[in-house]
Amino acid sequence: MFGFSDETYIDVASGDGGAGSVSFRREKYIPKGGPDGGDGGRGGDVVFVVKENLRTLEHLRFVRHYRAENGRNGQGARCYGRNGNDIEVPVPPGTVIKNAETGEIIKDLTGLDRFVFLKGGKGGLGNWHFRNSVRQAPKFAQPGEPGIAMRVGVELLVIADIGFVGFPNAGKSSLLNLLTNARSKVAGYPFTTKIPQLGVMRYDDQDIVLADIPGILEGASEGLGMGFKFLKHISRTKGLAYLIDLSDDNYLEAFDILKAELEKYSDELAAKPYIIIGTKIDEPDCEERFEELKSKYPDEEIYSLSIYIDELLLPVRRAFRRLVGSNAIKKIEDNGGFTSRMDNDAFYRDEE
Repeated sequence: MFGFSDETYIDVASGDGGAGSVSFRREKYIPKGGPDGGDGGRGGDVVFVVKENLRTLEHLRFVRHYRAENGRNGQGARCYGRNGNDIEVPVPPGTVIKNAETGEIIKDLTGLDRFVFLKGGKGGLGNWHFRNSVRQAPKFAQPGEPGIAMRVGVELLVIADIGFVGFPNAGKSSLLNLLTNARSKVAGYPFTTKIPQLGVMRYDDQDIVLADIPGILEGASEGLGMGFKFLKHISRTKGLAYLIDLSDDNYLEAFDILKAELEKYSDELAAKPYIIIGTKIDEPDCEERFEELKSKYPDEEIYSLSIYIDELLLPVRRAFRRLVGSNAIKKIEDNGGFTSRMDNDAFYRDEE
């Protein structure tokens, strides 16, 4: 069974070029056939291929060495050696390639389908290239160029449009399940979500990718809990949704704590556009608590939510659409209410 792996190291090497051939034409009745050694083939390349069906780097933990095929040597009669086959390294979307020693990013594969990382060595020239009026029978040829070998770090930074931030049991997984085709585990104990979860919300004619990361605890920047281990996965988001559990006694302090922890991790991440969502408003006294939350942050964009009240989902969906910076939402005819759970091709109808 595969787990979640978001970074690893692998050894990659492109193929060596084949050597050129030293050969002379030998045919009956042709005493001076001359040199006819062919060129060596090019070594294979190392190619990173982005696969949409991959979500982790777990497969790279089992295959850590990737070497392309060497080019074949040239032959007589000016026959070229065959080029070596490329080696493909499959990776999920959102992968970056890093220098294993310095940690510097070599290439971000976002938006790419294929990337030739290491070129194979060139094949050597056969001896027929070196003939001239003085040297009519060269007895040498070029060797092929060697390939390149190196160790690289491969890291996955999940690509999402909106990232969910909140304490454990704030309702992040429930919201993800409601809005998308995700089926995250939901339970009444902390840290139900142990790895980042993705889902695609279909709104009108646009897909919006939502990311739920494990809950953050106060003191996460000092290593408490496990939410900070995965905060890098929402570093590329266009916006954030802070989920506040209204049934928790610390509901009025939760947003300030979460914002402070994100600022300690990354000023850039904390500065992203965001909305605040008060969850579990259906529970006792939570409507009053939601009003208190709005009073404390009068200038913030705040929404209430319950997994049992479908009508509250539409404003949240609209807010997510605005956060990703999309064009104005098209008005389409209401076709019969709301649904509480969606598939990829399902969507709510916006009201006139």
